[in-house]
Amino acid sequence: MKPSVLELENVELSLGGNEILRGVNLRAEEGERLVVLGESGGGKSTILRVILGMLRPTGGSVKFRGREVNRLRRWKLNLIRQRIGMVYQYSALISSLTVRENLALPLVELTRKKPAEIEEAVKAKLAMVGMSGSEDKLPSELSGGMRKRVGLARALMLDPELILYDEPSAGLDPVISAVIDDLMIRTSEETGAASVIVTHELGSAFKVATRMAMLKEGEMIADGPPESFKDHPDERVRSFIAAEPTPPT
Repeated sequence: MKPSVLELENVELSLGGNEILRGVNLRAEEGERLVVLGESGGGKSTILRVILGMLRPTGGSVKFRGREVNRLRRWKLNLIRQRIGMVYQYSALISSLTVRENLALPLVELTRKKPAEIEEAVKAKLAMVGMSGSEDKLPSELSGGMRKRVGLARALMLDPELILYDEPSAGLDPVISAVIDDLMIRTSEETGAASVIVTHELGSAFKVATRMAMLKEGEMIADGPPESFKDHPDERVRSFIAAEPTPPT
């Protein structure tokens, strides 16, 4: 078993009197691509915010490299966040900054690297995602797929040990979605970082995942190899995989 990068143990979260997460257990190892499946609005993206410490669970623990994230002081939490890359659903690039400036920002704000070192890092990360030569473009000059790649390059700038993806195929056509899938796989293999990928796109999930988990109404109802989901003993999982409505209980 490879070293654990991320562990969620019996995580519970209530907001406004509503139970959002109920006893969630999740683990991601080095180099692993863990895909979290589930219906829209089922709490998948909430898990990412809990991992980043943006939401503090009302029960259980979130550990990064054995350290309990939800109990850290703000400055220590910020240090942990520097080791986690986040790829947002709609890229979240700053529209007034060029691609170069968007990517350089984490290094300018959080490190003491010299301008030449930052420029070298920007070029290296853009090359990784197939976007060399785009340094001087604004986000508005890029297609959706290009912005997604630049968003991934920005997430890689601090060489993270964990990369979080929030619906990476959202808003993309099938051809570009396949390109992003391949990029996630290659990034994982080249960096050795653990990946947690939140999606409801089944084609992407089965292509990318080394392991899959499924969230249903805030509860983790399945966790295992992708092939185990195709004939899972839980009818709710089988219905989701077959893209059929879950039978009433």
